[in-house]
Amino acid sequence: MEIRTYRPGDEIAQVSIYNEAAELLPKFKAATLDEVRRRARDATYDPPARFLALVNGRPVGYAAFQPNGRVSYPWCRKGYEAAAQPLFERVLQAMKERGLSRAFAAYRSDWTAQLQFFQDHGFQLRREMVNYVLDLVEMPTPMARPNSSIRPATSNDVPALLEMGGNVLLLRERSALEQYLFHNPYFPASSVFVLRSRSGKTTLAAGILIVNPAYADPRQVDAAMPCFRLGAFGTEGMTAKRINGLFSFLTADTREAPGHALDLLGHAAHRLQNTEVGTFAAQAPSDAAHLLRFYKQYFQQQASFPILERIL
Repeated sequence: MEIRTYRPGDEIAQVSIYNEAAELLPKFKAATLDEVRRRARDATYDPPARFLALVNGRPVGYAAFQPNGRVSYPWCRKGYEAAAQPLFERVLQAMKERGLSRAFAAYRSDWTAQLQFFQDHGFQLRREMVNYVLDLVEMPTPMARPNSSIRPATSNDVPALLEMGGNVLLLRERSALEQYLFHNPYFPASSVFVLRSRSGKTTLAAGILIVNPAYADPRQVDAAMPCFRLGAFGTEGMTAKRINGLFSFLTADTREAPGHALDLLGHAAHRLQNTEVGTFAAQAPSDAAHLLRFYKQYFQQQASFPILERIL
């Protein structure tokens, strides 16, 4: 068996292998060549991080990883499942060679064989990402009113966000978080706002509202799929699903947290008054208890997916 990195044209083999290997899994959605080729044209596409297993010159399996440490399951054609182990070992070796210190995987909770594979290779449950929705007509009252203490976020707010988001934010360097929040190609800087103290000197909480009618309706997506939602705090640097009406907030775990979140949610609702958005979407990591408490109280939980992690 030969294992090599991707070459132009390997996208055809990838589609064929995946559709054969995964066709019986719950909620299976067939991959298309157009979809895979579109990803291959993205600036972040990284052929040396993608590996193909061949037997007698025929592609029988593939696996890949991302710079953030996310690793794929080694998908193999039926009858060639033995290629999964050496293929996965090659992926982990390449990750170590790049200096990555951890690997993580995210798949549907009902894809039990795939999750068991990762557990058998030393991955442990790190957290779950929980998805929520809230119809605007179901919002707590009084709501949808402006708050004079809420202002557009600036780079000066980033140190406070890093402090209050210590166990939530995935980007821990100031420059990287600034780039993500204020120079993101998928949402404008005006999407980010902060709640400040009455003196204006202290940043108490931050919110994000994604509004783009070209993005998906949260009621129409499969919330159990392992898709990080664009703009949700705790998804920075991830390949993300773009959801219209995504709301997310970040604040310290204090007794004032629910009130801060309500202020931010009310501000977000006020901003939606002249749009067609009728539903908020949200996503939060399960190990940020104070965020989950708020969403559980005011939003409807949809589904969640697990994230498994191991040290390399």
